[in-house]
Amino acid sequence: MTLPNWIETVQHDGSPKYVIGDNFSLGETVTLRLRVGLAAPIERVYLRTCPDGEQAMVLMKATEAEAGCSWWEAKLKLDMPRTHYRFFLMTAEGGWWFSAVGMTRYNPPDHNDFKVLAGFKMPDWVNGTVFYQIFPDRFADGDHTNNVTEGEYLCHGIPVKARQWGEPPRPGFQGGSAEFYGGDLAGITQRLDYLEELGVNGIYLTPVFTSPSNHKYDVEDYRRVDPHFGGDEALIGLREATRARDMRLLLDIVPNHCSASHPWFLKAQADPQAETTEYFTFHQHPNDYESWLGVRSLPKLNYRSEKLREEMYQSAGAVMRYWLQPPFSIDGWRVDVANMMGRQGETQLGHKIGRGVRRAIKSESTQAYLVGEHFHDGTSHLQGDELDACMNYQGFTFPVWQWLAGYDMSAIHKREYSDPIPMPTKALAAQWRDFMAAIPWQVANQQFNQLGSHDTPRILSIVGEDKAKMRVAVTLLFTFPGVPCLYYGDEVGLTGVGDPDNRRTMPWQTEEWDTELREFYRTLIHFRRSSNVLQQGGFQIIYAAGDTLAFQRETANQKLLIVARRADDGLTRLPLLPTALTDGTRMRELLSGHEEVVEDGHLSLIKLPAIGGQIWQIL
Repeated sequence: MTLPNWIETVQHDGSPKYVIGDNFSLGETVTLRLRVGLAAPIERVYLRTCPDGEQAMVLMKATEAEAGCSWWEAKLKLDMPRTHYRFFLMTAEGGWWFSAVGMTRYNPPDHNDFKVLAGFKMPDWVNGTVFYQIFPDRFADGDHTNNVTEGEYLCHGIPVKARQWGEPPRPGFQGGSAEFYGGDLAGITQRLDYLEELGVNGIYLTPVFTSPSNHKYDVEDYRRVDPHFGGDEALIGLREATRARDMRLLLDIVPNHCSASHPWFLKAQADPQAETTEYFTFHQHPNDYESWLGVRSLPKLNYRSEKLREEMYQSAGAVMRYWLQPPFSIDGWRVDVANMMGRQGETQLGHKIGRGVRRAIKSESTQAYLVGEHFHDGTSHLQGDELDACMNYQGFTFPVWQWLAGYDMSAIHKREYSDPIPMPTKALAAQWRDFMAAIPWQVANQQFNQLGSHDTPRILSIVGEDKAKMRVAVTLLFTFPGVPCLYYGDEVGLTGVGDPDNRRTMPWQTEEWDTELREFYRTLIHFRRSSNVLQQGGFQIIYAAGDTLAFQRETANQKLLIVARRADDGLTRLPLLPTALTDGTRMRELLSGHEEVVEDGHLSLIKLPAIGGQIWQIL
């Protein structure tokens, strides 16, 4: 079915321009606004809600008309913690439903609705933060005295190996998790000036707690920083130094499993009556037990145990509360494999545990940021009562990879079901839209966005070391709704095709850096941190065809147009019908300073490179 052109002009999202209110507490009233083009043949518009399970339709009021558009408004009382809503537009040609996934001639299911949360407390610092992810062993060696020495101990049966800074990591089958380069927390503290000059104001560290491996996802002690990273005192020093620079600190917690050398597990293996035995699932004691993906060195924690819940998050001194308290006072957690925690066969406690963790964390600090790792569809955990955000792989990262390079993450494990064909631009837009539509805007706007991490190939390797495509990806990262995070070394051109190659040491000799790329990152980081429209503005895809993608970010008094192109598809003029921008509007491209004027409903793209991105602002 061919859709009429006016449909492109209909816009609503959960941003402050469209959902207006000073107080989003239960019982308060907000104003919902819908924008449509002046040429739209709309006779009436209704707001459709479902209070306590029963449909309600409210006639919306046509308000002021602006250049290029008109507005419809309705009041909405927040009587429920989470309110779903959509719009019904009656025209001379029939009725249209408008939900978070767009316009349909049929009444869509409720899960496609827009959603607004009442009583949802967002950390007020998150949207102004640009994070920098660090794998501590590979970033900087600040204290040589705490370095792992050759053969000092066994890491899951493999003698540990001390490596020289700059040597390439060996493949995992050669003992990749047992080799150490000496990076530590003192090294991070000593390099904060570098991070501050780059512009980042948040640090996310992969695990730092005592563990035999370099990655620390096999925890032996949740209450002690690994001595090879400098111990608790080094973390206190880092916390004090970051606070002095107004930088946030996010740590990584591994609540799904622990190391087979953890005292809890050793006690449980030694004695089936031990108090920690219920922390695990033994199919046949002592050596047949549930583990993470069958990896015997990582026994899975059993959240049927109330004692385990008390130890990990419920009690006043629980692990996840302890590090939020002085003297560490971290700013939040990244939860490892959040998609698996509390889930084991017939026992499916994931959402119950997720809600419990949120209550515990927020009782310590409403300003704590709670991020979950989720490589798949994490939207069920993002409804306002569990996580603040997910690592937004499916809602941002993976579609960007597939669009730019035809790279499917599945190729790392099972090439037979990976898709090597670059994603059509319309499909990229659809995947972004669908994952954003599935969650409330308040949550979507604090999603944790990355182009890669310690678990993935580096973005420069993903795009075949094509710096032009990498710049497109970086432009998207810093202009997409949510919280951007870059992986250490990406800004200077580090490559890496997978674990452990993606965990190379950070080069500190500036002659090894791509300084132009680093300056590009620095420019976008500073722009992102100074731009209210990128931190709080709404999101509207305005063009997705051929090899060109464009979207709009807007607040009540500012608009930005972002254009990204992966190849020269011949498009020289961007149609602006969805934006409500009128002819004669003067625009400046912020990366180049080039200026254009909107003519005949289009913006000239003659200065857009064959592969490149632009950020346009109204003058």
